[in-house]
Amino acid sequence: QGGGSAVIDMENMDDTSGSSFEDMGEMHQRMKEEEEEEAEGEAGAAEEEDGEFLGMKGLRGQLGRQVADQMWQVGKRQASRAFSLYANIDILRPYFDVEPVQVRARLLESMIPVKMINFPQKIAGELYGPLMLVFTLVAILLHGMKTSDTIIREGTLMGTAIGTCFGYWLGVSSFIYFLAYLCNAQITMVQMLSLLGYGLFGHCITLFVTYNIHFHSLFYIFWLGVGGLSTLRMVAVLVSRTVGYTQRLILCGTLAALHMLFLLYLHFAYHKVVEGILDTLEGPNMPPFQRVARDIPVVSNAVLNTTAKAIALTL
Repeated sequence: QGGGSAVIDMENMDDTSGSSFEDMGEMHQRMKEEEEEEAEGEAGAAEEEDGEFLGMKGLRGQLGRQVADQMWQVGKRQASRAFSLYANIDILRPYFDVEPVQVRARLLESMIPVKMINFPQKIAGELYGPLMLVFTLVAILLHGMKTSDTIIREGTLMGTAIGTCFGYWLGVSSFIYFLAYLCNAQITMVQMLSLLGYGLFGHCITLFVTYNIHFHSLFYIFWLGVGGLSTLRMVAVLVSRTVGYTQRLILCGTLAALHMLFLLYLHFAYHKVVEGILDTLEGPNMPPFQRVARDIPVVSNAVLNTTAKAIALTL
């Protein structure tokens, strides 16, 4: 029995030893699985971190694209709004929506000064009448150049006339508007353009008459009478819209001087200035080439007789 027990113990020991090896294998397998799980967990954490980093970058890129797209849309709307503002003809329609009867009445009013200082005088806020008067003045200047002794070599010089008239209208209106702003006068740019444009009606009458009737005395009469009335009309309007004696004197004196001197320039100096410009650009007027007979020197009769005798003796 003792030997049997020993055998049994050996068997038990063998069984125990076998189970221990199996347990070691299982432990090794578990450790390996745990390492793999830990590695997978670390890889998953790294992927999650990378995903979070990439997500932040993607979110920032998406926000940047949205901001850029929003800025593009805002700029596009502003550009289209500005384009529609300047391209829409309905904006200019109120400045040209006027009846011919009203234009005729305003032309007559531009020659009648009204002495009313306590209240601002009304100024028409339309540009149809002034624009037509500027074009009329251009046509009168071209007519005056044709009827005078001015030599027109390149067409009718319409560009020079248009530049002179529109330059005066727009330039002087802008200058007087700036001066009115400094003098605290109650007038807008459109009103200034309308006032000065209707003030050219006296210039048109004076130049049209004096270009066809060439008398300097007649011009001076129209210059003081017709041109003076249109200038006094503008001065009266500005006086009613300006506060202060000094401000009125500066503003009205500047406008009156510019308006009256411009009429003198158109009558006396405009044609000469245009001729000077043409001579500068093209050279002075050269007369056409002509053949001139050369002078034969006078030969004495003795020389002729001697020559004739020599020829006779030779023959």
